[in-house]
Amino acid sequence: MNTNATLARRLTTADATVIGLGSMIGAGVFAAFVPAAQAAGAGLLIGLGIAAIVAWFNAAASAQLAAVYPVAGGTYVYGRERLGPWWGYLAGWSFLVGKTASCAAMALVFAAYVAPAGWEKPVAVLGVVALTAVNLLGVTRTAAATKLIVTFVLVVLVGVLIAVAASPVVQPVQISFAHSMDAYGILQSAGILFFAFAGYARIATLGEEVSNPSRAIPQAIMIALAITAGLYLMLAITMLSVLGPNSLAASQAPIADLLIASGWGRATGLISLTAGVAALGALLALMAGIGRTTLAMARNSDLPRWLNAVHPRFRVPHRAELALLGVVIAVVLVADLRGAIAFSSFGVLLYYFVANLAAFSQPGIQRRIPRAINVLGALACLVLVVTVPVAGLVVGVIVLIMGIPVRLLSNRQSRRLSDHDA
Repeated sequence: MNTNATLARRLTTADATVIGLGSMIGAGVFAAFVPAAQAAGAGLLIGLGIAAIVAWFNAAASAQLAAVYPVAGGTYVYGRERLGPWWGYLAGWSFLVGKTASCAAMALVFAAYVAPAGWEKPVAVLGVVALTAVNLLGVTRTAAATKLIVTFVLVVLVGVLIAVAASPVVQPVQISFAHSMDAYGILQSAGILFFAFAGYARIATLGEEVSNPSRAIPQAIMIALAITAGLYLMLAITMLSVLGPNSLAASQAPIADLLIASGWGRATGLISLTAGVAALGALLALMAGIGRTTLAMARNSDLPRWLNAVHPRFRVPHRAELALLGVVIAVVLVADLRGAIAFSSFGVLLYYFVANLAAFSQPGIQRRIPRAINVLGALACLVLVVTVPVAGLVVGVIVLIMGIPVRLLSNRQSRRLSDHDA
């Protein structure tokens, strides 16, 4: 088996766009709006705008970098190439630990909507195992499954918006910002909602599997981000105007509550199914991205070299996928959903902080955006990091420090193996 083989370029621009949509929509609609309302009330609309702007800054930096470095690994590779090995490792490690928490969160969201009471953990584990099997069959299988999931979820969500808008029984609530102008609460809601935008990172991590990557990756990132931002804005306005900030903050299932308020209570079962399917779509794309970043880090001995393997038939990083399976199952068994979201936001914001610094360092011939955008993006990431709930911040710093000996030991193991081979 040729463990050092490269991945195959089998994805089109449409495939990459759909993978990005699947990563974002499942996370945002069903997991982020309630805690954002708890933090900022009606001010979550401002937080959503901030999150979207920061996401655009980061997306622009990622697109500029991906056009020049179209290989697996995303910002891990960009940081290494532009800033040095430790910067790349900071990005890669932040991505791995943050997105592993996201995987656990999405598995738990899936189980919360579809599992019988008391069976949430086993069903979440079963979902992770099933999607690992899909990813192991090849990236085209991942893209095909994600297309089906995204199409279903978008049709249902657009249908909900139409049903609510056309319902004669809905009495819109007057949205008041008078008690929602807490600056810290708004920034905290932006940090929470940023979690819902972060899926476009998966497009960049698939850079080694996209055809014509210098054109396709930037296009896919921006298209996916624009569609997602538009959908989130419509849903946020609808939820706030129909339910009100207080009811939204207390809701266990805000989309279902929208249908109940509009006289479509009998369709709430469909919403539970849609939420579960959307969470699976996000989980599928998340796991694909983490596997590719793990592969890239193992290639450079920043993780154990055993993980540097591509299956000769299916052309996927199968060892990385299987290692991820074990870690995600462990996290699912001990995870708390809100804590997982906070921890994920911490890791992803640091990841994009490095992306903005790397994009800032690119020469003029490679630039698509002014350097000022990169500066604003980096500063915005740091501002949002400090709004992460304290528990997520503390755990994030501890896990970040734990990454230092991991890299040192992996590098030492690589040197010993190289000396032995010589």
